Amino acid sequence: MLQIREREVLRYLGYHGHPADAGVLDRIQQCTALLLASATPRTVSASFPLHFGMDDTVEIGTMQVKSHHLRHHLRGCTEAVLFAATLGSGPDTLLRRYAKTDVSMMVILQACAAELVECYCDECEASIRGQAARRGLFLRPRFSPGYGDFDIRHQRDFMEQLSCPKRIGLTMTENYILAPSKSVTAVIGLTSEQQSCNTEKCVSCEKQDCAFRKE
Repeated sequence: MLQIREREVLRYLGYHGHPADAGVLDRIQQCTALLLASATPRTVSASFPLHFGMDDTVEIGTMQVKSHHLRHHLRGCTEAVLFAATLGSGPDTLLRRYAKTDVSMMVILQACAAELVECYCDECEASIRGQAARRGLFLRPRFSPGYGDFDIRHQRDFMEQLSCPKRIGLTMTENYILAPSKSVTAVIGLTSEQQSCNTEKCVSCEKQDCAFRKE
């Protein structure tokens, strides 16, 4: 069931150990109701053979990526899932509306929408995890274009291999920005080695100074 966790929204808003006042909490509740009513979440994914080439090259289906970070992240994996998810155009419409009428509300909407798409991706990933478990496989955490040296231009490969525009209405701009904006594409490695980092994602992330890092 989709939800927006208040503590995560506060983390996005920068309340690290500091209590928020009643007005902020009330607006989070308002934004939560608006987003849950407007979102139309959709997802698509597919598993492909995984091959490691020379010079940090990774091949996933027809996608060829030269990325040291992605190769390191997928070490020990034999397959990879290409994954895409979107909340649809509703949240973008809300954000545009409040950007013109109430900027502080828009900021909270942004944080709530970020939490909602993350929650939806976790929900989708749980389904993928269950399918993998029936084959004796475990998941590595999601790894998206734009992380480390995984070039954002590979968004095009997700669009093509998953038929995202046709299947879930997800497209990208000429600058490789996803549209609708509250959308995610990611690689999920499959391995026969039992994992703990599939749920504790920050444990495996090298970016120690991330503002959104979970303790």
